[in-house]
Amino acid sequence: MVEGESSVGSASPSYRGHRYPVEVISHCVWLYFRFPLSFREVEELMLERGVIVSYETIRRWCLKFGQQYANSLRHRRPRPGDKWHLDEVFVKTNGEQKYLWRAVDQDGMVLDILVQNRRDKTAARRFFRRLVKTTRTVPRVVVTDRLRSYGAAHREVMPSVEHRSHKGLNNRAENSHQPTRQRERAMKGFRSAGGAQRFLSAFSGISPHFRPRRHLMTAPDYRTEMQHRFTTWEQVTGTAGLSTTA
Repeated sequence: MVEGESSVGSASPSYRGHRYPVEVISHCVWLYFRFPLSFREVEELMLERGVIVSYETIRRWCLKFGQQYANSLRHRRPRPGDKWHLDEVFVKTNGEQKYLWRAVDQDGMVLDILVQNRRDKTAARRFFRRLVKTTRTVPRVVVTDRLRSYGAAHREVMPSVEHRSHKGLNNRAENSHQPTRQRERAMKGFRSAGGAQRFLSAFSGISPHFRPRRHLMTAPDYRTEMQHRFTTWEQVTGTAGLSTTA
């Protein structure tokens, strides 16, 4: 099993010792986790803006601040819905097959992800327990596919919760995998299970923040919602009230 940091915090990030402005750092992290870009492509975009920064520096920023930004965004989210959709897909790490477990609520909000070696009862039980600990709540309904490991783990961890097992009912979780697949292709796979967990843990906290359900909104409502989300991002990264230099 490979687990990433799951602690949720709201402390402001510290940029002490960094010679680049806060706006540049947060903008590079936003570009990398929001769009399917490589570190070198982010470097090129910044160069076009007149900011000279190496891709290796951008990589270190994403490692240092990505998870902290993601945790702060999660801390500001509303309470999860009471209907959870769980699903697992395989991912390749250095040529080896691992399994990415994901849970979302009925509104598509990502509750947690976990990269594990197997998809058996032990792995399902571990993910159930992690979900309860991370969200600090128990759902009314859990929806999964027909993998038997879910049923066995459900009976041990949350027997009082209704469990619905049906392939057609779980599209919400399956659709949530699509941005991950897009990034996996852009990155040409993950180098290690630990690296996959670290990236996806931050990615699943940052990327969905900038992906509201646009098909349910009018254009003006969408722009208003995005402005609200950018304001939250500025508060999380500590750039609120600063002039944009990136």
